[in-house]
Amino acid sequence: MVCRCLPRLTCRLATSASCHFRRPGPASLPCGSRLLSDFACSKAPFVTRRWSCYKGRVDHGVRTLSSVPSPGATPGLYERFADSAVVHFTEDVLTSVQQTTGLPWWATVVCTTVTLRTAVTLPLGAYQSLIIAKVEALQPEIAELAKQLHYEVSVRAQQRGWAQKEARFHFKKTLRRIVAELYVRDNCHPFKASLLIWVQLPMWLIVSFALRNLSLGTSDTGAAVHEALGTGGALWFPDLTLPDTTWLMPVSLGLLNLLIIEIFASRKLEPTKFQTWVTHFMRGISLVMIPVAATVPSSMSLYWLTSSAVGLLHNLLLRSPTLRRLCHIPRGHNDSDTPYRDLWGALRARLPR
Repeated sequence: MVCRCLPRLTCRLATSASCHFRRPGPASLPCGSRLLSDFACSKAPFVTRRWSCYKGRVDHGVRTLSSVPSPGATPGLYERFADSAVVHFTEDVLTSVQQTTGLPWWATVVCTTVTLRTAVTLPLGAYQSLIIAKVEALQPEIAELAKQLHYEVSVRAQQRGWAQKEARFHFKKTLRRIVAELYVRDNCHPFKASLLIWVQLPMWLIVSFALRNLSLGTSDTGAAVHEALGTGGALWFPDLTLPDTTWLMPVSLGLLNLLIIEIFASRKLEPTKFQTWVTHFMRGISLVMIPVAATVPSSMSLYWLTSSAVGLLHNLLLRSPTLRRLCHIPRGHNDSDTPYRDLWGALRARLPR
């Protein structure tokens, strides 16, 4: 059966068991059905195609189209995140800030980074310090309860004939329940102290990918922002779209990250094996970031360097007794009235001699 009107053409395409159309005879076509006749004269199967828009990549001011992937190929996680809505939104925010303030792009990156870190991560850092202080304040009470529990379990083990392994199992199980109840009572579960990293890391990735798209010219803003970034640098990095060939920013980034890690490590007088392993791992990441920062556009290196510098400043501020009192952070038995002098002494003691 041949459809005799254009609106029913879609019905014919959807319900036909074959993808081929036979050329109908003249008598089978109504008047004014040349469109249907011309469409039916094709002997090739009708295949629907979805066209994808491939954005250009700018290389030294020349815009070239990226290669078209083979049919059926799906973009990887890296490409999908770089083309996500939140990254494009961040690109628009950065562009709007630069156009509104009229600052050069290097100053826009620095000011935006300082604003984001101060408005978002500084309050979370204060909250993290509050949780850590509450957990440390519970340690004497937990130690006292552990002693009482150990005595009670020993008595119960003698009464019921428990083996040493079974007594240890009951002791650990009961102690975990008691500690969990204490955390609920004081609203200071240690997992809440990790809220800072769960916010800071995604924000760092989103801004990094946004600057990467702007620097490579693959953003929705086009080549205009790419050209502005090419002349928006300063000092030894006049072109923010190119890597820092002097390695000043990458090396400075690595040194700042190592300093932050050492400051955190100096808080623990007797770190556990796991904490020592994490410290060594973070030191390795800081060293790996140096060559990585030397291969990315200078806009990303500048953002990473500024973010680490602001993070170091926040860590030092949160050690101030005045700020801790303003944030209602309880004073711990390890807190000092001269935190910066003690920190300097601890860092000097950790240096190799």
